[in-house]
Amino acid sequence: MPRFSHHSSRAFFEGGLQFLRRFRPTLAPVPPIDWIRAGLGALFGLTLTGLATRMALGPTPSLPLLIAPMGASSVLLFAVPSSPRAQPWSIMGGTLVAGLVGVTMARLVGDPVLAAALACALAIGVMLALRCLHPPSGAVALTVVLGGPAVQAAGYGFVLSPVLLNSALLLASALAFNALMGRPYPAPAAAPARASADPAPLGRLGFSAADLDAALKQYDRLLDVSRADLE
Repeated sequence: MPRFSHHSSRAFFEGGLQFLRRFRPTLAPVPPIDWIRAGLGALFGLTLTGLATRMALGPTPSLPLLIAPMGASSVLLFAVPSSPRAQPWSIMGGTLVAGLVGVTMARLVGDPVLAAALACALAIGVMLALRCLHPPSGAVALTVVLGGPAVQAAGYGFVLSPVLLNSALLLASALAFNALMGRPYPAPAAAPARASADPAPLGRLGFSAADLDAALKQYDRLLDVSRADLE
C-alpha cells in the first residue's frame, strides 16, 4: 500500500488547517455600544410593530401579529442598516414579492414541500431581477406556504396583513430609531459631494465607472455592499 511521505502529510495537515480557518469570524470587530444599540433597536422595532399590528387586527386575530421573518429583518435594519439588503426598497419589495409568489405556489402546487421550495427559489430570482433582495423574504415565502390552515385560508390577504403591515411598521420604526441614533438611514444612494477640486477617486486610480461595472460582472458574485460604497 502507498505510504504518505512526511512532506505530503505536512501538506495535508496544513491544507486541513487552512480549511478550518475559513470557519473563523470574518466580521470586523463591533464596538460594545453597537451591540447595545442594535439590540435596543430590535426591541423597539418589534415591540412597536407587534403593538401596532394588534391595534389594527384586534386583540384576538386569527393570524399571527408578528411573522417570524420580521426577526431576521430586524437584524438587518438595526444591526447593519447600511447594507443594501436593509434598504426600504429591499424590505418592502422583497417582502411583497415573496408573499405573492408564496401564495401562488401554495395554490398551484399540491405538495407543500415542493410548493415551499419553488416559492423560495422563484422569490429569490424575482427579487434579484427587481434589485430588492432581502434575505428574510425567503422565510416569508416559506411562511406563506407552510403557515397552516389560517394562513392558507387568508390567501393573498395574508400578504397585505400581517406581512406587508409588519414590514411597513418595522421599516417606520427603523427610520425613527436610526435617526434618533444619528445613523444615516436609508443609506445614501451615491457618494457624498466633495468640496475639493481634485479628481474623483475612480479618476485618481485611472479607471472609470464602466471599468468598475466590468470588474463586478467578471467577479460574478453578489456583494453585500452598495455600489457607491464600493466606489
